[in-house]
Amino acid sequence: MRRRTRLIAATLAAIAAVATTTLTAGPAAATPPGIPSKATAQSNLNALTVASEGSLSGYSRDLFPHWITISGSCNTRETVLKRDGSGVVVDSSCAATSGSWYSPYDGATWHSPADVDIDHIVPLAEAWRSGASSWTTARRQSFANDLSGPQLIAVTDNVNQAKGDQDPSSWKPSRTAYHCTYAKMWIRTKYTWGLRLQSAEKSALQGMLNTCAS
Repeated sequence: MRRRTRLIAATLAAIAAVATTTLTAGPAAATPPGIPSKATAQSNLNALTVASEGSLSGYSRDLFPHWITISGSCNTRETVLKRDGSGVVVDSSCAATSGSWYSPYDGATWHSPADVDIDHIVPLAEAWRSGASSWTTARRQSFANDLSGPQLIAVTDNVNQAKGDQDPSSWKPSRTAYHCTYAKMWIRTKYTWGLRLQSAEKSALQGMLNTCAS
């Protein structure tokens, strides 16, 4: 009987240890590809065209088709959720059912995909005002689903909604420690896609870039 009691106690201890490990395991930070060095970002920023902000006339999110199928039944949102999350479990249709997501904008960790948005670093409306209004729909679709550069990132949903279509002159992540990375991603995206920027936007980006160590 004592042997059985010891066996049960050992089993319960093992289960507790596993549970503790699961609860304390840190989630993956969102890490989009193609984030440049400080030097490269500075060079890109210097090369961008500074111009007055364009009109929002004619803009519609429907002109930037997303989310599109990336592989099998997985669309862009689902692909980013898997990339930026930790321990992500998906169902047969590729929808995330569980996992954990760390939002570098505000430092929050979420365990439900419903609490996570996929942010366009350069918002679609901002892109429209910065040159995308003259693009073809196919090019706008590529921009809205760009997985090759640092344009998409999983973040807290209400933080993304508060950002809206604002550029860095009027909105920055609340975590100042992320300002360097955010500026690098914004600059790289505008440079890659040949988008313009405003003078105030450039000044804000330069200030954020100045906080980078490398």
